[in-house]
Order: sequence, then structure tokens, then C-alpha cells
Amino acid sequence: MSTTSSSSRPGRWITGAVAAGATVLAALATAWASPTEAPLRDARRTFVAPSASAGPLAALVGATGWINSPVLDASGLRGKVVLVDFWTYSCINCLRTLPYVRAWADKYRDAGLVVIGVHAPEFDFEHRTADVQRAADRLHLDFPIAQDNDFAIWRAFGNQAWPAFYFVDAQGRVRGHHLGEGSYAESEQQIRRLLTEAGATALPAGIASPQGAGIEAPSSTQRAQSPETYVGYERASGFGAPGGLVPDRQHDYPRVSALGTDEWALSGTWTVGRERAVLQRAGGGIAYRFRGRDLHVVLAPDADSHPVRFRVRIDGRPPQAEHGADIDAQGNGTVDSRRLYQIVRQSAGGERLVEIEFLDAGAQAYAFTFG
Repeated sequence: MSTTSSSSRPGRWITGAVAAGATVLAALATAWASPTEAPLRDARRTFVAPSASAGPLAALVGATGWINSPVLDASGLRGKVVLVDFWTYSCINCLRTLPYVRAWADKYRDAGLVVIGVHAPEFDFEHRTADVQRAADRLHLDFPIAQDNDFAIWRAFGNQAWPAFYFVDAQGRVRGHHLGEGSYAESEQQIRRLLTEAGATALPAGIASPQGAGIEAPSSTQRAQSPETYVGYERASGFGAPGGLVPDRQHDYPRVSALGTDEWALSGTWTVGRERAVLQRAGGGIAYRFRGRDLHVVLAPDADSHPVRFRVRIDGRPPQAEHGADIDAQGNGTVDSRRLYQIVRQSAGGERLVEIEFLDAGAQAYAFTFG
């Protein structure tokens, strides 16, 4: 378990909430949190939360911007049932919850539900309003999104994870929460209970069961999966090349002929920074021997946003039917924006070697996630 420090990065699970956040969490003892559904990470910012009597929605004043909505505040939401969804657009776990969040927002809007997506960035590039707006458009999100670049709202709720749902009643009180993926039927039942308490009648029948596709498809049930892996030296693990990573300076990494399970390596000329590695010359690559059904990589184009072409091989061959949503059957793809890319999507899991060769310089690699 990681510990909170002033220099650490935010993560899917956060430890060391401020005292006001702890007060909020104490009220959640009856919630259905699933602490095994997301790995631990840290938060780096501090925030003095509003008093507990004001309710956590008072922290909406700390949002650094709003998308799809004018500024919202606690007083304006009085009488509404609010679902607060903490997410970030490069997080695969968050992306897989979105079919349900969209469904609930549409289904219960007229009954008095307000969905607020609180976008708390994991990587530096996720602070950019234009990028969050593009992600919202690409993901067909039309509900209000508060940018929480300073983690003000996050800390007021005492939050610990991406993704996380908080269920707020019409009086502004947190009545339950859920951390991580899953338990969607229970979450919807909680929404329905709070709407009924608030006086809603004739709620739409049934429980939503949207079918997520592509990058939003449900996770595999396979237990043998590689761990989420970071490329930047601050949180890197599993690097399988001799000599390790060379921080903050250009270095030529030789191609590794053999990688162990859950190991990865760079090849070519890279500069590895705190949270990313940047390819300095065309032809370099990154390889990972992974376990799981899906493999995703958080990637960005070069510093001037020029697209970067890449080619993927699985066990030395084109992926064919096992290609992910962001490449073709021959393994060809293009990094054209800062986001998570689905590289491999198998029909069943297993141990495979994936190799990504970048045909242009400037590629930026941040993290691997699996499913």
C-alpha cells in the first residue's frame, strides 16, 4: 500500500484522507464498496474541505472548470438526487462503467436525477480542458462534468478510487458509495430508492443492462492478469532490461530478446521522465509479456501533437482477429491524441508477447492496463 506524500501522484485508490473526508466516510458504513476492484495509488494535493454540516456538494465550488453545464453548486442541487462519478478519461476501469452512467443519466433525468462526472486527472495531460471536452464528446457524455484539477471535490468526499460512485439524497447527504467496477444493479437500486424518497413516482421500469462495446466492453473474468504498469520512472515496475531505466536523459535501450511474465522493455532511443517515456528517434519500440484478454496503453503523440504511426506484433505475428479497437488486423495504428488505446483484444486470455514499433519519433508512453 502506498502512502500519501506531497510529491506523489493520484491513483485508483488513495490513502490518508483529510479529517473532513474521514467524517464523510464514516457515514458510508452501509455502502457496498468493493476494495479489491482497483489497485492502490496516492494523492499529492491537499485541500481544506468545507464543514461537514455544509455537505460534500459544497466542494463543487472548488471545481476548476465545467463541461456540458454552467457552474453547479449545492444550493442549486437542493431537492435533486445526485450521482457523483469520480473518473478520469485515460482509466480503463472508468471507461467500462460509462455505459451504465450514461444509461442512468438518460433513464432518470426526468425523475430528478442529476449525474455529475467529477474528472480528477491522473496524468498531467488530463488537466487540459480541451482534451477533457474532446474525451467527453468522443465518449458521448452529455451530463455535467466538473474538472477537479486540484482534487478539491475528491478530498471533500474522502474519495479513494477511480472510478467511484457517490449517491447523494435530495437533502445533500451522502447515502452510499461504490468503488471500482461492478455492482451496477445495486447502484441503480440505490438511485431508485433515493428518487422515491424524494417524491418521484412512476419511475421507469427495470434495471439497465447496456452492452459496452470496444474499449467500454466489460472486463474479462480471468483472474490471471498482469498488473497495471507505469512507464515513467516514478512508479515504474517490471522493467526487464539490463541496467534498468535511465531517468531524465536520452538513452539507447537495446532490444531484449527474452522477457519474463509481466516484464516489459524499451528498445531504441528514449528519454524516460517521471510519468512517461518519450521516443527520440523513429523505429524504437516497447514490448510486454502479459497475461490477460486485453492490453491497453496510454499514449500521446509528439509534443507538437503530430500523429505517430505504430505497428503491433503479437508473438511475432500480425494480430489478425486479436487486434484491439485502435489498430487493424495487420497491427497498424496511429497515435493522434492523448488517451488510452486498446491494442489487443483476444477472445480468451493467455500469456502473450506484444511488441509495439513506432514508425515516427515523438511517441509518449505512460502506462499499460489489462482486462
